[in-house]
Amino acid sequence: MKDLSGKTAFVTGGASGIGLAMGRAFAEAGMKVMLADIEADALADAVKSLHNVSPDVRGVVCDVADASSVDRAAQDSYDAFGKVHVVCNNAGVAAGGGIDDISLDSWNWVLDVNLMGVLHGTRTFLPHMRAHGEGGHFVNTASMAGMMSGMGFSPYTASKFAVVAMSEGLAPQIKPFGIGISILCPGFVRTRIGESGRNRPVQYGPANAYAPNSPAAAMVAMIAEMIKAGIDPADVAARVISAIREDELYIFTHPEMGVEMKQRFAAIEAAMDKAAARTK
Repeated sequence: MKDLSGKTAFVTGGASGIGLAMGRAFAEAGMKVMLADIEADALADAVKSLHNVSPDVRGVVCDVADASSVDRAAQDSYDAFGKVHVVCNNAGVAAGGGIDDISLDSWNWVLDVNLMGVLHGTRTFLPHMRAHGEGGHFVNTASMAGMMSGMGFSPYTASKFAVVAMSEGLAPQIKPFGIGISILCPGFVRTRIGESGRNRPVQYGPANAYAPNSPAAAMVAMIAEMIKAGIDPADVAARVISAIREDELYIFTHPEMGVEMKQRFAAIEAAMDKAAARTK
């Protein structure tokens, strides 16, 4: 999609962080924008903040873990703007990992938002894009955590690996319809992902409480510092705009993280070579 002007973008997790930055970038590119978020007050503030960029920005409260909520948000988008061309399945949360306290509630919550949220967005908007026949583009927010397992045994890492795989599988199936897809794999970005628990629904129970000086607590503290020192979400949004226009499958923002990723690929390749040698 070279020309974004006049098209419509739908962005989940749009009230803050990368989602809000993408919404701003889309509005600046002349697009109509529907921001979707579970946090109503923050969403209202986000929409208001973009009205100085474009009058064609709306907001809709949406819980991406709930398929019917995504369906309703999509209908609101159609009612407001007609056709939707770009869908950013961006909403994401993080919760405890590690092996000392394996919380089923936390795993269920993270997978419901990070994985099923992407599925719900795809399931809802793909038939619409195919029907209007004007082409389109999905941007599925994964993470460098979806390319390497440095965060350890974690629902976040598992969910992001799954987003990468489902997006790679989807790409060739939607290409004949003029619909592209990009997998957004940022490193550390200055967002509120570390404060995900503020929106944790009661059905998923309380957030993990880590023992002081435990490995899990140390990991959380380290990640919090890295997020604080991360890149600006606007830089990520600029890469997204470019990737949509150039129909790029992968979007990376931290090339220095490629070393660890290549080490993983090398280990896989070595194991394959070993398997091949055994068959000779």
